[in-house]
Amino acid sequence: MPTSGFRVYRTEAIVLQRHDFGEADRLLTLYTPAMGKVRAIAKGARRTTSRMSGHIELFTHTELVMACGRNLDVVTQSQLIHSHERLREDLWRAALGFHVLELVNLFSEERLDNIQVWHALLDVLGRLDVGQSQEASPAAAELSVRYFEARLLDYMGYRPELRSCTRCQECLEPVENFFHPPSGGLLCPGCAQGHSALLPLSVDAVKVLRVLQDGDYGLSSRLRLTSSLLREIDTTMRRHISHVLERDLRTIHLVDELRTSGA
Repeated sequence: MPTSGFRVYRTEAIVLQRHDFGEADRLLTLYTPAMGKVRAIAKGARRTTSRMSGHIELFTHTELVMACGRNLDVVTQSQLIHSHERLREDLWRAALGFHVLELVNLFSEERLDNIQVWHALLDVLGRLDVGQSQEASPAAAELSVRYFEARLLDYMGYRPELRSCTRCQECLEPVENFFHPPSGGLLCPGCAQGHSALLPLSVDAVKVLRVLQDGDYGLSSRLRLTSSLLREIDTTMRRHISHVLERDLRTIHLVDELRTSGA
């Protein structure tokens, strides 16, 4: 991480956001391994002669040389590591990718590093950027994002309680229990009485959520889930994330539209 004694530094980065700035520049939001989220400006990146433009697209994993600025750091050099091109070429996986980038952006404070989030972000983008294989199926792509959400919540300190009732603290029985975002997890049937904003969860949904939460991607990837069970898990994660962030995610609407259209 740069200090006041260093004006130039080198870092890997994933591009989370980019916006046009001025006549030819791009304003970037990056996620880096040593500094977390960083905002920077890439001067002249929109010019047709710029060698940098293809290195700072959304989803790209790139190596940058940055100069420390007063308000924004300045990208002076770039070297592409991985474009994640296949991800961008598939509408469904691109929508899921946009969702991942939005999550990292909203959960992260500037200049607060979290190496676990960095590795989780690299992993999920790699899983979405796959060719013609079993892992390329729409269901597998969606499950990889649910796995990422579970890891992100854990690393950021918002891991929901899925094994004990958040009110009575008793271990949950294998029956229909109820997810209650204000309580931070599940309520047993008895404690759920009288509460609003409850989301009933099937025994299978709770089992899958626990597998995702335990961080065993190998086991998670072997799960073969019905579309209804995937939707149940998605709704649960969505409710919890929206409660934590105190807002709905913009990318959810795009994901829902593509799911409905079968894209």
